[in-house]
Formats: sequence, structure tokens, C-alpha cells
Amino acid sequence: MSPINRRHFIAAATGAAAAAVAVSPAAASTLGTAADDDVDFTNADRGFIAALTPGVVKNAAGKVVWDNDAYDFLKKDAPTTVDKSLWRQSQLVRKQGLYKVTDRIYQVRGLDLSNMTIVEGDTGLIVIDPLISAETAAAALKLYRDHRDAAGKKVTALIYTHPHVDHFGGAYGVLPDGAGDVPVVAPEGFLEHAVSENVYAGTAMTRRSGYMYGAHLPKSAKGQVGCGLGQNVSLGTVGLIAPTRSITRTGQVETFDGVRIEFQMTPGTEAPAEMNFVFPDLRAVCMAENATHTMHNVITLRGAQVRDAREWAHYLDESIGLFDGRVDVAFASHHWPTWGGAEITELLTQQRDLYAYMHDQTLRMINLGMTGREIAEEIKLPPALEGWANRGYYGSLSHNVKGIYQRYMGWFDANPAHLWEHPPVDEAKRYVKAMGGRSATVAKARAFAREGDLRFAATLLNHVVFADPGHRAAKSELARVYTKLGYATENAVWRNFYLTGALELTEGVRQGESSTVSPTMMMALSVDQLIDSVAIRINGPEAWDLRIAMDWSFPVLGVVYHLTVQNGVLTYRSDAEGDPGAGVTLTMTKAQLLALLGGKGLGEIRVEGDVSLLQKLLAVVDKPDPNFAIVTP
Repeated sequence: MSPINRRHFIAAATGAAAAAVAVSPAAASTLGTAADDDVDFTNADRGFIAALTPGVVKNAAGKVVWDNDAYDFLKKDAPTTVDKSLWRQSQLVRKQGLYKVTDRIYQVRGLDLSNMTIVEGDTGLIVIDPLISAETAAAALKLYRDHRDAAGKKVTALIYTHPHVDHFGGAYGVLPDGAGDVPVVAPEGFLEHAVSENVYAGTAMTRRSGYMYGAHLPKSAKGQVGCGLGQNVSLGTVGLIAPTRSITRTGQVETFDGVRIEFQMTPGTEAPAEMNFVFPDLRAVCMAENATHTMHNVITLRGAQVRDAREWAHYLDESIGLFDGRVDVAFASHHWPTWGGAEITELLTQQRDLYAYMHDQTLRMINLGMTGREIAEEIKLPPALEGWANRGYYGSLSHNVKGIYQRYMGWFDANPAHLWEHPPVDEAKRYVKAMGGRSATVAKARAFAREGDLRFAATLLNHVVFADPGHRAAKSELARVYTKLGYATENAVWRNFYLTGALELTEGVRQGESSTVSPTMMMALSVDQLIDSVAIRINGPEAWDLRIAMDWSFPVLGVVYHLTVQNGVLTYRSDAEGDPGAGVTLTMTKAQLLALLGGKGLGEIRVEGDVSLLQKLLAVVDKPDPNFAIVTP
């Protein structure tokens, strides 16, 4: 199918797309200043060498972990069940295969949520961002080798641009034996933030990611059509090879396998630790995830720390100054490259001004006394910033400005009525009682839905479901409302949330979303981080009366950790000597500690003292629930 021209798009804004003006987080009424709407399709195809055929990746047991062919339905014209702008974006992102970016630089796109970039060194291959899963990363590397590397050159360096799992999780697919003597390069602070995002709150983030990426939705025009940033997340084996070399400053130059790379540190942008880098001899720049072909998330709906839109804009401005006149192509860890110096500067300028405008206008409105919800309704982008690359396919103007509000003002909007509200179930029961009961509330919701106010219909129906999760009519009606909202929105993530909510209301919680907390990731953590992962699982009330002092000794590391449990809190210190006051001492390796925490018992761990203290500690360590309810109480 040929790309949708902007003029045709506006003329065809009927059905679901027209409804998007009323219900979408970014109304698809205009499409900005792009001079030629065909440019993205031309660039997405440029340099194509070969696709993986079929576009399916399986694990060793034969289970499908990636299926890009499932999106072949996108070859057709946009249906009424998908916003036309989102359909266009999904058509672009579904393109799959090996592509040449420029001399010595290649990308494999469409084999995971992210791209894997391969740079040909003097003797081997430099891999940038090895996807989410070992299986998809291995398939991507094989696709490259099948067409460019019959000799099977070794991987001579591995670079992580930032600590989100889609940029490191497939590390063992390209280095199956681990790092060895291969440098594994990452921005300073990488491991700390990889842990905080994927381990400390990993269970909740994984559950919410199932909504965000539409994990259980059918791949169809009535289901999941993509994620805006990529098509989906792979479901293979997630791992982490810990970095062996940190990049610490802008301007730092390193040479790997004969290839010079100059780095720009961008902490606090799309990730707490992130970096762009230029290949000065190849006139190419990797923009990591700081400049892609969508408005990104200032606050991601799966849950994470709020990102700093002000710093994001600042670093993009710095990028313009650093790279202007030095590069002919800009590529990123998602989407397709941008060629031409002027075109690169325009993209970076547009994205810089996008994040700056969101930040500055949100602060302006905060200081006029407006709340996050009010700002989200009021704010609009200047027409000059509404081009394709700034559309809200992944992030949205609505939830991004709420994130900026949260960063500066927190959860409380200063209205005392919101200071001590009832929790959802108790509040819902009171709302439903005030509305005249469950049936009356459902009837009122249906009336609002008929009038086109799907947002308030969803609010009323949600109260009925939380007041009485067994009320079939309310659940069925709410599912229909969520479906209509999903079909109308331009934002892929909003669509997936709405449609997954509808699915869960009608069919219940699906089990078994894949976890990012894998054995290799846990093995990459420090002992401090492992103890922290235990501390955040202590059931405080059950541990109120516990008084425990124990030592965990690691002779290979030359350190002893002194753990204390009191007042429902696990704290620790470390030094080189044991504590004579410890009630029990465990002498072990990190691998043995991981086995113990994984429920495999003491094994070869040496125990001195009262082993019942360990049993008492483990008895108050909660097991997270990876399948907690979201749209029902």
C-alpha cells in the first residue's frame, strides 16, 4: 500500500479517526508541517538488503517468541477500527529486515520492539543494543551474517545506549559465552538504573507492560496494531551481561576494533543513564532513544521515574551543536534513520522544541494555579510542532504533561478534597449509592455513551465494577466503552490499554506475562542490590516483632554483610570482618545466595549459629504477584 498523503489523511478523517478528535490523547485533526509525506516511507525502505523469511523467531523448545508476519494485515487500507495516523505509523514500523545505514553501519529492524545496530570493525563486529531476547538478537545477528559476514566474524564490542530492557536483554544472543575479553560499554550508572527499573518494581512494571504493549490482544485491526515505538516486545530469554567499561563524560573518545566513537552523555532524558554517540570517521550519529519518529514518554504508562523534559530538550540542543556539519545520517534504537545534515538538524530541532514546549507551558500553567488534569485538557502544540515525528503514537501530550506536573508538584493538587479520599473500592461504593444504585449508574453511563461522552461513561462504569465486580452488565458495558475509546485513539499505548482492559473485563486476567527478572540479570547484580531486592519484599507488619542480626560472608569478594531486621525493616552494612554479635553467619558465594533466594535451600552454604533466624527472615519475605487485577478490584 502506498503511504497516506497528509491531504488525503485530512480529507479521510471520518469514522473512528473523526471520533479521535473528541476522545484521543492527541486529536488527529492536522498533521503538521511535513513537506512530503512520502519521505518516511522512502527512508524506512532505504538500504534494504533482505528480510527474515518467514519473519518468525522461535526458542529452543519451538515456542514462537517473535512473529512479525502477524502484522501482514497492515498491508491493507486503514479500517474504521484504527486511527488512520496510527495505522500509517504501524505500516512504517512493521518493515522488517537487514538495512544498510551507511558505510560499515547496518541495522536489523522489525525483529523486536527495538533495533539492533551492527558496525563493521577492522576485525569483527560492534553490536549496539542487542534487543530484548537472546533468541531475537541471535536471529538478527544471523540475518546480518547470512548477507554480509560469511566468515562469521566475532563480536568485538557490545554497546548499551541505556538501561531499558529492550536495549540489553538479548545480550547473550550475541555473546552466548558472556563478555570474556569483549568490552561491554554503557553510560555511567547503567547497572543501578537497570536494577531499579527491572528488579525493584519489576513485577508491577511487567504486569502493566502487558497492558501497554497489548501482550494478550490478537494482532488484528480490532486488536493490537503496534506500539508506536515498535510493533511489540519479544517473549524470549532476557539476560544481562554487566558492563565492563563505563562512559562518564561528553567528549570522551574511545576506539573499538579500529572504529572511533565520540560520546555525548544525556542523563535524565529518555532514561536516567543514556548516551548518544557519533562516528566521526563514518559521519554518522546514534541518537539512542532521545530522538525517534514519535513523541516519546516523559512518564511511561508501565510505570517508571518521571523523565526530565527540560533536560531532554537541553541535551537535544547540545546534540545539534555537537553534530551539526559532522554527520550525514542519524539513526536511533527505534524506527528508521534520517539522512541529510539539514534534515537531521530539523528533526532534532523539532524534538527539542517539542519537549521544551511541553515542559515550559506546563510550568507556566502550574504557576497559574492549574492542575495536571486541567493542563492536559488545555494545552495544545503549535502547528509547526505537529509533524509526523512529533505525533503522539507512544507518548501523548495528555499523559506527558501530567508527568511533568508530577515531577514538580507530586500527586497532590492542593485541593483538600483530594487529600484523604477513600480507596477505589470504598469510593466506588459511595459513588454508586449516591447515583441511586448499580443499575441506575449503568443506565446513566449508557446515556453518556450515547451522547458521545465515552470518558465519563467509563468513569461511571468503573465505579460500578469496583463497587460490585460481579455486576455483568457493568463489566460488559465498560468493555464496550473501552473498545470504542481504543479504536478511536491515535496513541498505540492508549489503544493497547483500552483494549486489554476490555479483554480482561470479559475474559479475566491472563496468566504468564514474561518477566524481565531473569537468572542472568540477577547474577549481574551486586550483593548490595540483591540484599536491597530482599528488603523491598519484607512484609513489614509480619516483621514488626522480629529482632535478627546475621552475617552474610563472601570470602571470594572479601566482604561481610551485617544484616539487621528490626521494626519491620531490613538494613545492612558491610566491612571485611564478621560481627561477634551475629546470631547466625552464612558463608557463601553470590551464586549460592541466588539459589537460596530462589527457594533452592542452603545447598553448600556454610552455616554457623542459629539457622532458625534465617528461616524467620525468609518467612516474612513476600512473593510478588505477577498477575494482579487492574480493571477490577
